[in-house]
Amino acid sequence: MIRKQRGYSGTKSQEVSDRERKNRKIAREAAAEGIVLLKNDGALPISNQKAIALFGSGARYLMKGGSGSGDVNQREVVSIEEGLKNAGYQIASKSWLDEYDKVYQEARLNWKEKIEGLAASIAPEVGEERSMIMSYSQNPFKAPAGRKITEKDVKEAHTDTALYIISRTAGEGADRKREKGDYELSTEELENLKEVTEKFSNTVVILNTGGLLELSFLETIPKIKGLLFLSQPGMEGGNALADVIKGDVTPSGKLTDTWARRYEDYPCWDTYSHNNGNIDTEYYREGIFVGYRYFDRFKIEPRYEFGYGMSYTSFQINGCVASLNGENVTVETTVKNTGAAYSGKEVVQIYVEPPKGTLEKEVRRLAAFAKTRNLAPGEQETLKICFSVRNLTSYSEKKASYLLEPGEYVVKIGNSSRALTDVAILTLDREVITEKLQNICPLKETLCEVALPECPERREESTLPRWEIKAEEVRTETVDYEEETEVSKEAGELADQMSPEELVSLTVGAVNGNRPTEIGNAAITVPGAAGETTPYLMEKYGVSNIAVADGPAGIRLSKHYQVAKDGTIYKQDILHSLEGGFFAREEWHEDAEDYYQYCTAMPVGHMIAQTWNPTLIETVGSAVGEELEEFGITLWLAPGMNIHRNPLCGRNFEYYSEDPVVSGIMAAAMTRGVQSIPGVGTTIKHFAANNQEDNRFFCDSVLSERALREIYLKGFEIAVKTSRPMSIMTSYNMINGLHTANSYDLCTMAARREWGFTGIVMTDWQTTKRGSDSAVCMQAGNDLIMPGTPEDKKLILDSLEGKGNVLLDIQDLRRCAKNMIQLILDSNQYEGCVSYLTKFEKLADYFTVTRN
Repeated sequence: MIRKQRGYSGTKSQEVSDRERKNRKIAREAAAEGIVLLKNDGALPISNQKAIALFGSGARYLMKGGSGSGDVNQREVVSIEEGLKNAGYQIASKSWLDEYDKVYQEARLNWKEKIEGLAASIAPEVGEERSMIMSYSQNPFKAPAGRKITEKDVKEAHTDTALYIISRTAGEGADRKREKGDYELSTEELENLKEVTEKFSNTVVILNTGGLLELSFLETIPKIKGLLFLSQPGMEGGNALADVIKGDVTPSGKLTDTWARRYEDYPCWDTYSHNNGNIDTEYYREGIFVGYRYFDRFKIEPRYEFGYGMSYTSFQINGCVASLNGENVTVETTVKNTGAAYSGKEVVQIYVEPPKGTLEKEVRRLAAFAKTRNLAPGEQETLKICFSVRNLTSYSEKKASYLLEPGEYVVKIGNSSRALTDVAILTLDREVITEKLQNICPLKETLCEVALPECPERREESTLPRWEIKAEEVRTETVDYEEETEVSKEAGELADQMSPEELVSLTVGAVNGNRPTEIGNAAITVPGAAGETTPYLMEKYGVSNIAVADGPAGIRLSKHYQVAKDGTIYKQDILHSLEGGFFAREEWHEDAEDYYQYCTAMPVGHMIAQTWNPTLIETVGSAVGEELEEFGITLWLAPGMNIHRNPLCGRNFEYYSEDPVVSGIMAAAMTRGVQSIPGVGTTIKHFAANNQEDNRFFCDSVLSERALREIYLKGFEIAVKTSRPMSIMTSYNMINGLHTANSYDLCTMAARREWGFTGIVMTDWQTTKRGSDSAVCMQAGNDLIMPGTPEDKKLILDSLEGKGNVLLDIQDLRRCAKNMIQLILDSNQYEGCVSYLTKFEKLADYFTVTRN
């Protein structure tokens, strides 16, 4: 194979490229479609002939994404003010905004001083670079609310229309707090918001937050006319919001989480993370009853239900007909735009109510969904949505099997989880075991799950069509746990030739000389990339190095770096890739050449999922894949797909949903998009039950096998089976007392044997410095230890000789090397590489949608 000849990453020119312009359009489209309209009392859309008074922390300083490894160092960010101006609006609150500039910049400098002070105090113990990461991660910036809005501000505005922007950030290393200025509005925000609604008759609140907020102010400040959930929309966020405000784009986003009326309505509200003072052990006492499953079963009325989202127009979902062919259910429906003024898109959601049985179940479960095309007033579209009854199974720990219990399965259709119409009843007369497995990840202590109320009685619908599921027509399978992952003859022969030292160098990341940190900056050839594999096997074996880069809202690289006359890249520490280099000490070399790496900041994962549009997400993925290839990166460390178990999780902005089906479908769509570009791939993460950032390295997630499989692994399973990602990244946390990177049950039995995963498994950064043994990681099925340290290499070599904590079999190490070589040979580092998707004859579908 011929290796591609690549120069230095990026370009010497600062001119905007055609690729940047194209991908910004995609980012803008995705952001606009992910905005959720939660309330509209005639306030929206707003004619651009009107002036708008703009207040709040996010007016000029849009929170385009979260912090940490999920950040992107883009060329620029279009603020909300700029977006509205671009759309033709006059901004009527310039004096307030100008004064806010000063307050904001002072707050940023004070924050920087605080972080640097905290870092200096712990640097002697943990090192200078890691001290900055720890201090930064655990103390995210909180934007000030700004000064009190006065009568003078109102008189200067000369308008009755105001937007009030509430912004929040969060990120890696710390969970959010249930306190004012974070989950709750600050006193200053409440006072200003009340003043705005009193003085401006048409007030719309914009939530520029990566996660959910306490919305009780909607009761105490009832004059709010509109509420938009902007989320964190990426670099084109200001333009995207203006598209929706103006009415050029009709809102079509839907919530992927349940928005409670009060925080106490969530399961585990009092025990989550730091709330009970215990960040060491997290008991998942709610079991499978997460999100809408909990609210439905416990009969709790949410503020906004899962799947909810308003529009500027109206739709009818008509003529719903269900049919059964073997194990496959097809629901056909026609969606019509019944409005008179605006085009728009609707999301058709199908849920199934399972029967009562031996296993406790949710009231209803999302089975499939489809988004219409943009329908003009009076236009309609017919959708056929097909899914297997196997998607309705429950897991029995006693039988170590997924099964369908006998009884009636009621198919429902609508546009949210609580706006549903019954369509048909499927009946099953006997139990069917669809998949025979083995038990994994056993509990090490007693877990007392919450006592469940009786499942609500279903109203008998004698007029509904009934279909009998014939048990013999439902596919059944027994997993073969002995089957090994196959690699090519070439990969196997290369690994067999390598010495133990060479095998270790291939399976432990290469470091650029910086002290490795949990937020990656260890790449050698692509400045700012998270890490890289060894380049030293190319000459002897033709095995190239590959670079990997953080996500999931784009690619995190350094925007600028320099190359010396002798061709050496001047090293940059991690600070150059955080907050756009805000903390970095700029070192300018006069005799060097300058290179620029401008990546596209896409909307965050949570917002992308709110589009409910896998086709659009594939387009976003393809754009990311093109950038990976442009910068010579093989693996994108994304998408993140952990479950939104609680709204205070610091990284919810990166993840998709409280629902595993939504999470799996969105991750699969993103993966198919990225991997449509030859030789590049995704890394789905963090595997698994990684739902807390406080004490993330040592927190133990204690949960039942059923909850693990049905909720926290199901999305990963869907993504693996329907998109074949190149890589999986294990998480920092423990599951039932064992670090996930050390779990053979997760890395090998579940991922490879049960789901047929064929890529590589890698550790998260610095996992082996935080309780996981690198040799045990390899025994478990981790093929790549990242970012890699000399200590990792030594421990693995010692373990081969029985001098470590375990005796590592050379065949385990060689197996990891074979997987690594196979991925590298398939990568974009070689001429003639093809899309990773072409390796598989046909990808499975979790459900299908056809249109007429």
